[in-house]
Amino acid sequence: MLKLNLNYMKLLLMYILSVFIPIVVTNVVFYNVTTVNIRSQKTRDADMALNNLKNDLRVTFDQGVGLSYSLYADPIFNKTVARHFATQLDYIETYQSYLSGAFSDQNVQGVRWYQVYTDNPTVLSSGYIDLLNEAVRQSDWYIQSKSSSAPYPAFVYSDKKLSLIQQLNNYRTGSIEQLVKIDLNMDLLAQKFGNSAFGGKVYLVDPQGRVCFGYERVGEWQQANVRFEDITLPKNSHLFEASFDGISYLEGWTLQGVMNEEVFLREVGDSRFIVIWLACINFVLPSIIIAVMSRSLHVRLVKILMHMKKVKTQTFQTIPHEEARDEIGQLTVEFNQMMGTINNLINEVYIADIQKKDLELKQQQAQLHALHSQINPHFLFNALESVRMRSVIKGERETAKIIHHMSQMFRQSISWSRKHVLVREELELIDSFLEIQQYRFGGKLDYSIVADPSALNRRIPKMVILPFVENASIHGIESSPDKGMITISVTEREEQLYIKLDDNGIGMSQAKLDELFHYLEENDDIGERVGMKNAYHRLKLCYQNRFDFSIHASEGKGTHIEIVLPLETEEL
Repeated sequence: MLKLNLNYMKLLLMYILSVFIPIVVTNVVFYNVTTVNIRSQKTRDADMALNNLKNDLRVTFDQGVGLSYSLYADPIFNKTVARHFATQLDYIETYQSYLSGAFSDQNVQGVRWYQVYTDNPTVLSSGYIDLLNEAVRQSDWYIQSKSSSAPYPAFVYSDKKLSLIQQLNNYRTGSIEQLVKIDLNMDLLAQKFGNSAFGGKVYLVDPQGRVCFGYERVGEWQQANVRFEDITLPKNSHLFEASFDGISYLEGWTLQGVMNEEVFLREVGDSRFIVIWLACINFVLPSIIIAVMSRSLHVRLVKILMHMKKVKTQTFQTIPHEEARDEIGQLTVEFNQMMGTINNLINEVYIADIQKKDLELKQQQAQLHALHSQINPHFLFNALESVRMRSVIKGERETAKIIHHMSQMFRQSISWSRKHVLVREELELIDSFLEIQQYRFGGKLDYSIVADPSALNRRIPKMVILPFVENASIHGIESSPDKGMITISVTEREEQLYIKLDDNGIGMSQAKLDELFHYLEENDDIGERVGMKNAYHRLKLCYQNRFDFSIHASEGKGTHIEIVLPLETEEL
């Protein structure tokens, strides 16, 4: 029981260290990263929403400013209001003929009402024109507007309204003071505040820090006249600010946004409990599963261990069969099969198998030697026949040079004590053979041998390239009416040796090519083309299925042969 508990604790500890803790840490890191990302995204969204609200408000404010500038820039209107009227009837006629309709088309959505004030005593209070009396001068909006002497409108908050005050002093009016007061549409402003995508409270604050207009997301808007710094904000609030910088009449005015952090992290907070629940499930459920599986594994492993110890005493007893199909069950089945195999090997198969393997090895060696002995006279005969035919026809003294090349070939062919040669030695043998063929064909044959320097010192089976070169020269070039060209290249890349042979001889048809492949794959008889078949079978004996051999030919266009050998010469 103690061993079982220790085994269980090891598996549980392995799970906690390798799986549970990494999962928890990953979830915590992911949660923190997600929180930071969401907070950053919410911050960017809030800043964008507040700036969008600022731009919307500016559009409304600019509508009032446009009206004020139209009155400020109209010389006829300003001089008419400042004119001294002789009688009241004179003013009434002027009002009806000009003043009443002078700005009747100035009906903009952002303006609730506008009023022109003048201290011209000859003007009567009527319509949108009123007298600038002492009561007006004592009003809060008038006092605020006099604090600014700039030519642009003064933006003031008074009597729960936002107004633009523009002095109409662009033209000489004598001692007459006149101005226009434009009240903005507060309902439209409230609508713009309410439609804002900002997810918290928004306040419009004047340069003195007073809240002139505010909106809280509780389904209604409110106006206030308190300082923004005196407002009690919830804990963990995030403050946002959008200033109206660069706008002359709004210089110093700001939009202050307040958003509770709960709004930021509401989406992440819901997943916090999910992470905790998943952590608990990931610990409890796997612990139960590990306990059950640990007991099952422990009992069956102990049983296998007991039978394995019996093998030391040469007791090859099998384990009673179980229905389990997991790894332990498969191990039990394999153990039983191994016990049966050991018994068979010891009692019946082992000695006979050794004898069989020895016989097969001797047969392969005998076949290899036989193939070697077959190839020697074949090439020697072709070389001698080439020299003889050329000497008879021309009687040239170049025979000595050719005999020199022939002796080199003969020396290589009879030295079968070395089964493998360097690529350099094989190419030198091919060069000698092609020199003889050039002697035989005269100017009809040319050849090129190119090899990578790294490939020259690689070991390959002896005389496995030459038979294909011989076939190309005798069967490909000899029957061609044009000048023949044989190209041999040996390259090394990706742990493989690539041997390529090309000729521009008569080639062969597809049917002939299929017949050649069938001939090479035959194992019962070497046949007349002993050279190519000899080389191909020696490659198969040396490399089994670890080499590639391909022939591509077109009738009248030549033949391409490619041999790919693995660079595993130490195993040859």
